[in-house]
Amino acid sequence: MTEPVVILSDYNPIWEEQFDYEKERILNILRGKVIGIEHIGSTSIKGLVAKPIIDIIVGVHYLDEVSNFINPLSAIEYEYVPKPELKDRRFFRKGLWAQGTCHLHICEINSSEWIEKLLFRNYLRLHPKVADEYVLLKKELALKYKFDRPAYTKEKEPFIKNVIDKARKDLKLWN
Repeated sequence: MTEPVVILSDYNPIWEEQFDYEKERILNILRGKVIGIEHIGSTSIKGLVAKPIIDIIVGVHYLDEVSNFINPLSAIEYEYVPKPELKDRRFFRKGLWAQGTCHLHICEINSSEWIEKLLFRNYLRLHPKVADEYVLLKKELALKYKFDRPAYTKEKEPFIKNVIDKARKDLKLWN
């Protein structure tokens, strides 16, 4: 089994088309079960470098219903990956191991998982200087942890949490 390597790519506008394609396939296969579906992660932010993996978040009413999605999603090449450490979401991947093309995260609509993923994405879209800081961090970490993708991901967490906190404060100012 190949180990996942951290390789960042320059922004590619095709990522948005890939999301749209996957979105339609997911909506068709899970008819009526999807309450919300969004493109998240670095590929969803114009101009950002990213691992070329399309991250998709799907919001449902109840996380318990996700077990009924495993077979339908496998028909469109999404493999369920049990991750007991993920209490508030379920994870599916598409593509060869360590060379995935899409990651599908399913959580309850308006859960903290849903809200935080969208807060982070939207904040970076609205604040290019913060997005630039994120790019610098990602590049530095990609060099340091090229062969340790879990460490690369973990080392980004403080930055991500900080951005989510800023986004929450901004929201309070508007409400």
